[in-house]
Amino acid sequence: MNIKKLTILKYSFEILLIISLSFIYYLNQPIKSKKIIYIPNGSINKIITHLSGNNYDLSKLDSLLLRVIGSPQSGWIDIGVQSLTRADFLYRLTKAKAALTSVTLIPGETTYIFLNQLSTNLKLNRGKLQQVYEKYTPIEEGAFVPDTYKIPIGINEEMLIKLLLFESKKQMKKLSYKLFGTYNEKKWFHFVAVASVIQKESANNQEMPLVASVIYNRIKKGMKLQMDGTLNYGKYSHIRITPKRIREDNSLYNTYKNHGIPDIPVCNVGFEAIKAAVFPAKTDYLYFMKSKSGEHDFSCNYSTHLSNIKRATK
Repeated sequence: MNIKKLTILKYSFEILLIISLSFIYYLNQPIKSKKIIYIPNGSINKIITHLSGNNYDLSKLDSLLLRVIGSPQSGWIDIGVQSLTRADFLYRLTKAKAALTSVTLIPGETTYIFLNQLSTNLKLNRGKLQQVYEKYTPIEEGAFVPDTYKIPIGINEEMLIKLLLFESKKQMKKLSYKLFGTYNEKKWFHFVAVASVIQKESANNQEMPLVASVIYNRIKKGMKLQMDGTLNYGKYSHIRITPKRIREDNSLYNTYKNHGIPDIPVCNVGFEAIKAAVFPAKTDYLYFMKSKSGEHDFSCNYSTHLSNIKRATK
């Protein structure tokens, strides 16, 4: 009887030893990870499924291990290194937090200038930012929503652009459903193009519906828009528009030479400009001129417009 018990104990010990060694081996398997990863809110199973869908070699066993180690953090996680063991990776999921910084895109800014700012402020490669932007969206301008974004320090170019585009599209869809009850990308970016001219030309949000009315009134009458703000596109976002520039610029943005709204938005726009594009004021205005106060004087006829110019330039 004692021999039988000893035999059982021996085999039990050997089985436990094999399981323990297998477990240790499993935990010491290498895992490749990005330095900064995103963890969604939700159950441990949901998190493991999310990571598995992003090329992490994880299983149900890892779900059980995490229940022992602790709950994973949510949001952007600073893993810190790209090569680590499975045990270290699972532990860091529960303990690591990414340091965040803020980036702000102001309404009316162009993507060209914004990518310059991201490159400088976050120490990222400007050329790669451009490449990634073009990879993930066919929209040349206006794909970002002006806002202040919380960005994890150490994020790479691809993850940053994907994050900004994802958050922007989410906000665009939300407003589109409020305005139209649906989201149609072609229709939406038609209004973004109109709104971009409004954004560039308006002195403040209150003026936007009035500027919108001038745009639609001039188009209705077959008049060219002849608005300087459309020439503040791309790298020219903050360049003063001169008669020489107007004469020499042959881009689609030159509304002194081309009729209608440019096919491509001039800049990234705020939602106040979108609302003005959708709901312009009902006026007969055809002209506006910036006064000495910095706001605009609006007029219905050219003679009044000339008087406003004379008064503003005295």
